[in-house]
Amino acid sequence: MNSEILVNVTPQETRVAVVEHGAVQELHIERTSSRGIVGNIYNGRVTRVLPGMQSAFVDIGLDRAAFLHLADIWRLRQSEDAGKPIEKLLHEGKNILVQVIKDSIGAKGARLSTQVSIAGRMLVYLPQVSHIGISQRIEDETERKSLREKLKHLLSPDEKGGFIIRTMAEAASDQDLQTDIEYLNKLWHDIKEKSATAQPGLLYQDLNLSYRVLRDFVNDHTARILVDSRETSQKMMAFAQVYMTNVVGRIDHYAGVRPLFDLYGVEDEIEKSLARRVNLKSGGYLIIDQTEALTTIDVNTGGFIGIRSFDDTIFKTNLEAAQVIARQLRLRNLGGIIIIDFIDMENVEHKNAVLAEFKRSLMKDRTHMTVNGFTALGLVEMTRKRTRESLAHILCETCPTCQGRSKVRTAQTICYEILRELLREARQFDAHEFRILASQEVIDLFLDEESQSLAQLADFIAKTVSLQVEAAYTQEQYDLILM
Repeated sequence: MNSEILVNVTPQETRVAVVEHGAVQELHIERTSSRGIVGNIYNGRVTRVLPGMQSAFVDIGLDRAAFLHLADIWRLRQSEDAGKPIEKLLHEGKNILVQVIKDSIGAKGARLSTQVSIAGRMLVYLPQVSHIGISQRIEDETERKSLREKLKHLLSPDEKGGFIIRTMAEAASDQDLQTDIEYLNKLWHDIKEKSATAQPGLLYQDLNLSYRVLRDFVNDHTARILVDSRETSQKMMAFAQVYMTNVVGRIDHYAGVRPLFDLYGVEDEIEKSLARRVNLKSGGYLIIDQTEALTTIDVNTGGFIGIRSFDDTIFKTNLEAAQVIARQLRLRNLGGIIIIDFIDMENVEHKNAVLAEFKRSLMKDRTHMTVNGFTALGLVEMTRKRTRESLAHILCETCPTCQGRSKVRTAQTICYEILRELLREARQFDAHEFRILASQEVIDLFLDEESQSLAQLADFIAKTVSLQVEAAYTQEQYDLILM
């Protein structure tokens, strides 16, 4: 056992950090006011069908309509519906049972599927199918066959629905699996009863973060779960006693004076995870840029000069970067298309070694990913499933000064902009005097380097121009007052 899970609880939010060998590997944040809805099951009503996009908007009782694509309609897997367009399957006003597979991100509504899956501790229940699947992380073929036979033996002959055996089930007893089967069957029975109403609305809500920690994060390598709230730790213990008794002894209430996240350096790690630049121990660094469409990661040698050859320096930097990038993807919860620009390598063996190290480092990630090899331009392209907002989207907002550009116009640029605006206003209005309200930096320039420019313009328009500092203004803000 070499990992710890830290749970920081306040009335407003729950934060979870997974720490291995003293380093933070994962960060998860759930706010009471904006809890994610991935996994939730709803009664939905189709409000609009879009044949051109082969999709539909569905009212699920939220402020914004959710989005259902043709590929996410489970009925298509039945032969009689195969190949049918969405307008033949859905119509406005139709009531359907749906599950959220992707949270609302930015301006996009939540994404839905009509195939329902309900996660338990050991199993995932699929009420609409009949097969038994096994997590790809269980690689041993003998173990896979044994687990499949064990589950088949426990299922009753009239059992409806299928199951996916999760990684947690590798060391599970028959009783553990039986408890999960009964729990999931009861959940589905309750959902079907609630769905009898025709009104759009919530039928089933996935567990909150403190319970999902126990269901999804804890494994054989977890030494303990430290919780800084006595009430939450007691609730987690009660939950564990019912569903995962082997975890109860690892849940501890942290009552120390020093904040839990400070003690383990998690607050510092959160701050670093919001930065654009990530320094490498070798002296190199990463530049991570996140846009709505994709994320780019650029690897640089920085001050690392190596001790042998330039090729060796590049190789060592890229190897370290591969490990750090994999961790940053988890910490920042970056999803969608990701483009990585490793430093160019001529040696094919070096390229293969870096790619192999990158894939090995990604194995710790619970999120589904696909990684392609190096392209002709030397880039590595990959995708990481995006189900919830990234860390930056949860904790940050667009800068009101730069409007997301990561840059602000210089004070000199603003001075020239004000001069042009002053000339336009003077031509339109016959004011007695013009007063410029701007930041200290801009006013200082008008009083020093640009004083001659301002004097020339004032002389040209034959009007008095006065200056006034507004301490609350950002460098790009200004007002022109006509007096």
